[in-house]
Amino acid sequence: MPEELTTPRELADDHVNRVAALDPRTSTWLGLHPGDDRVPDLSPAGFDALADVARDTLARLDALPAAATSDPAERACARLLRERLTAQLQLHGAGEHFRAVRTLDTPVHGLRSMLTAMPTATDDDWGPVLGRLVRLPSALAGYRATLAEGVSRGLFAAPRQAAALADQLTAWTGEGAGGQDWFAEFAAPAPERFRPELDAAARKATDAVAALRDWLCDSYLPAAAGTPDAVGRERYLLNARGFTGADLDPEAASAWAWEEFHQVWAQLRAEAERVLPGASVAEAREHLDAHGHTVQGADRMRDWLQQLIEEAVDALDGTHFDISGPLRRVETRIAPAGTAAAPYYSAPSLDFSRPGRTWLPLANGDAEERFRTWRLVSTWYHEGVPGHHLQLASWTAAQEQLSRYQVTLGGVSANVEGWALYAERLMDELGFLTDPGRRLGYLGKQMMRIARVIVDIGMHLRAVIPADSPFHPGERWTPELATDFYSAYVGMPPAARDSEIVRYLGLPGQAIGYKLGERAWLAGRGAARRRQGAAFDLKAWHMAALRQGSFGLDDLTEHLAAL
Repeated sequence: MPEELTTPRELADDHVNRVAALDPRTSTWLGLHPGDDRVPDLSPAGFDALADVARDTLARLDALPAAATSDPAERACARLLRERLTAQLQLHGAGEHFRAVRTLDTPVHGLRSMLTAMPTATDDDWGPVLGRLVRLPSALAGYRATLAEGVSRGLFAAPRQAAALADQLTAWTGEGAGGQDWFAEFAAPAPERFRPELDAAARKATDAVAALRDWLCDSYLPAAAGTPDAVGRERYLLNARGFTGADLDPEAASAWAWEEFHQVWAQLRAEAERVLPGASVAEAREHLDAHGHTVQGADRMRDWLQQLIEEAVDALDGTHFDISGPLRRVETRIAPAGTAAAPYYSAPSLDFSRPGRTWLPLANGDAEERFRTWRLVSTWYHEGVPGHHLQLASWTAAQEQLSRYQVTLGGVSANVEGWALYAERLMDELGFLTDPGRRLGYLGKQMMRIARVIVDIGMHLRAVIPADSPFHPGERWTPELATDFYSAYVGMPPAARDSEIVRYLGLPGQAIGYKLGERAWLAGRGAARRRQGAAFDLKAWHMAALRQGSFGLDDLTEHLAAL
């Protein structure tokens, strides 16, 4: 072990540097190694190399003397590092990377995200972009080799996932109805001196994506025939640990979610009455879709959402948060074609040269590009401020006090999504969602996250629907029942609803983290309030909570309660 690495935080930051040196996706996301034009090694050897780094870091962590963790901050970092790397290695050992075929968060999605995260403001910025576009086919070949190794080992994703990913790749190539070649569109703003090479590289990248799509359809899909959508209990718990940082009791989580279902459904019925007296929830949603506020055109909707974030920053700064400097900067962008239907957020680089960004997929509008704002207001509080942006940008700003690992690679999905769902609830508590339509939209998003716990666990464990359910009591969950359940109680547009179901089947254990994470955040706030009594200061608690960095759900509530 190098002499200078004597504390868990030093070791954690060294781990970040080593991963960034191996994986250009990580270095680009963090804003490290400017000018790097490499692409990641997505072959089995590339995944093994990252696993070797994790094993070595764990070994060096175990070798540290006990005194290295006498400081609480060092102890917290050590516990997070050990838990995250152990979960990563368990997933690697189970061969989950051999079946990384789904509609989001795959290596191939990471390649496109890497390109969109690269700076392109100056002529010189386009040199590394060109280098990566030229090398992109080799990265796709590595990904295909990893999937082919999975085929040889009998480790498949379900056919539904392969078909859905193939559809996305078709959209990337522009071969879909009315589509555009994404790579050509991405390269279009480049300066003239790069044009011939960039255009040629974009065409070859598109051809490589099309070839991967064809291989999925012609070779992978037939080989995967018969692979069930449900992953079963063992794989589910393994993946859930990766997303939540906790040992999950799925039956207890599902039972709690059903209690939440009944409570929120009652609130939805009451709010529907405010929207349209005498209306059911479905009728109130139809009324808002037909008569509620809309924005015409994707660009105008982007501007409208940007203004919503800026208004939230101004209203919350100084009252419930301190939002200053780079934390105030967040961009709203239109998501590229061929993404999943759910809006999402991308964090800033470590030096804030790339700001945090919220992304709007066009599936949130209709065929005429009309966007219904009542459905999106609470979502943008979730994705932007006070949600993902405020938390992750605050982590980035606190990297010197914590460690780079605790604010980047050590992030736990359920912590991050739990905060964002807490942020939606906070905006309701603070009176930002008093409009009946916006509040119906907020409650609908709460119901969606409750349904995620019920449906995600239910489908993968083939659980029985409880006797007191108003929906098919006594039957076992299937994707078809889950789709009907969403139609009846969540009320999403069909394309978004279907995208959700495919997402849960492809990322077992991820979708439950939103509501379970929010539960942990609320429990921590409640415990801190009870401990402090009249001295409890919500703004001070928020800022301390946002500066503490990442924790898994096994530890989050305890640390929040102590603030």
